[in-house]
Amino acid sequence: MEYKITGKENITFNNNAFYCIGTGRMGLALQKQYYEQLKLVQEKIGFEHIRGHGLFSKDMFIYHEYDTEKWYMPGEQIPESPTLRVEYNWTYLDMVMDSYKELKIRPFIELGFMPEQLASGEQTIFYWKGNVTPPRSYERWCDLVRATLLHLIERYGREEVVQWPVEVWNEPNLKGFWKDADMNEYFKLYDCTSHAVKEVDQRFKVGGPAVCGGTDKEWVTAFLEFVRDNDCPLDFVSRHHYTTENPAHEGHYGYPKLHAKEKCFEQLDATRGIVDSFPKFKDMDIHVTEFNTSYIPNAPVHDMNLNAAYIANMLATFGDNHKSYSYWTFGDIFEEFGVPYTPFHGGFGLVANGLIPKPTFWTFAFYKELLKDYEKCVLRTPECIVVECKDGNCAGGTGTAAGDVYYKGIAWNVDTEMSGKEIELNLELPLGDDDALPNVLVTRLVDEEVCNPLKVWHDLGEHANPSAEEVELLRSAANPFIQTKRCGNKITLKLKENAVYYFELKTAPIVSDRGYKYGRLE
Repeated sequence: MEYKITGKENITFNNNAFYCIGTGRMGLALQKQYYEQLKLVQEKIGFEHIRGHGLFSKDMFIYHEYDTEKWYMPGEQIPESPTLRVEYNWTYLDMVMDSYKELKIRPFIELGFMPEQLASGEQTIFYWKGNVTPPRSYERWCDLVRATLLHLIERYGREEVVQWPVEVWNEPNLKGFWKDADMNEYFKLYDCTSHAVKEVDQRFKVGGPAVCGGTDKEWVTAFLEFVRDNDCPLDFVSRHHYTTENPAHEGHYGYPKLHAKEKCFEQLDATRGIVDSFPKFKDMDIHVTEFNTSYIPNAPVHDMNLNAAYIANMLATFGDNHKSYSYWTFGDIFEEFGVPYTPFHGGFGLVANGLIPKPTFWTFAFYKELLKDYEKCVLRTPECIVVECKDGNCAGGTGTAAGDVYYKGIAWNVDTEMSGKEIELNLELPLGDDDALPNVLVTRLVDEEVCNPLKVWHDLGEHANPSAEEVELLRSAANPFIQTKRCGNKITLKLKENAVYYFELKTAPIVSDRGYKYGRLE
């Protein structure tokens, strides 16, 4: 494949991948390894918001009922009576939010799941038993929502906290996440909750319905009809997106088949049209508050180079119709199916336990690099994206003058069949003469051979609990392969299966010290 770039191109490219990142339930943020994984992600990539489940679940210990005349065990369901009272405990919430503040990331608040004492039933989901039934008192639920937001405002400041988006529940169209997937009951929840949020401050952005797959079209349509007809507050529409079929299960693992890369948005594309079909909501922001390849936390594909290439392909166009798209999740401290047995267990995270970056980690790091000195997009194809930059203050210190133009890009080779097929990209860029070699090409490569900690773990024996020496080796094997080359304005990139290439091409005059000659021995 050959592409000639003139510099006159100006192609639409909305690089919105860093507005939000997913996380396991909020209570896990109290763990040391969780904090260290998020710190690594923030240092090397950097996200603006973080969203996860379990704000009101048992381990956060926020909501409590008690009876002024009779003693009950903490957490025990208390019968309705005139002497029933409610109190809140913010101890763990403050610890979690303080750690987020320290790492310069804001919450994208998901309101859920139901506190046990407030729940109308006993249905739960996941190993940690998040209650997914409606509240037995909508009044007390709304009081809890208001009290939580007011506490956060008191602690972190109103002008700060009103910038945190608020989403009502998670995947209510699925029976596992909302009792009976009862649409009308969810609409009731959304109605009272959205008003409660706005009562605290009209500037809060509130939205839903956070649906996923299956009945998503029906739910989004019915939700917007309900909001319109009942004049509910709505600032954004949210939904989720995964790109695999139902997995085959064996032992601790699930093996799903990925959708063809050309169809990776097939189940998602209708949402924009549905929203815009309502005059009241036309052009409203759509936040994809969860996305990944597989929707299970034990799919080995998440740890593979294939995942990195597939996600690179998605990020090139995801922003065309969506305000944000939040990768699920930043790290593998995650317990939906219980505590993982091994460091490479197919977890959702960008970082494996042991602080080992997975290949997909670098996909996001590469896309973040495109934002630095960004001017415009000059090429976008099914295999690559190239952007023009201006300033010269890029990593490497090549001597490029401030204001000079240079180019960055990402290329990928998605091979879902693992066929071993290679591709070659030939790019001609408007930067100097090809014969004079005035430029430097800096490349960072992630592929099956040079940045594949999963293979190293396999070769070492797939130890469930690697030694400190093995972990250090795995971390070393998890870094991209860096090369530099003096060149003109034509470059060639050869990508093996599931490779992701990052490159920069910039003018780099050689200014030698007096008497120095590179490579001279005598």
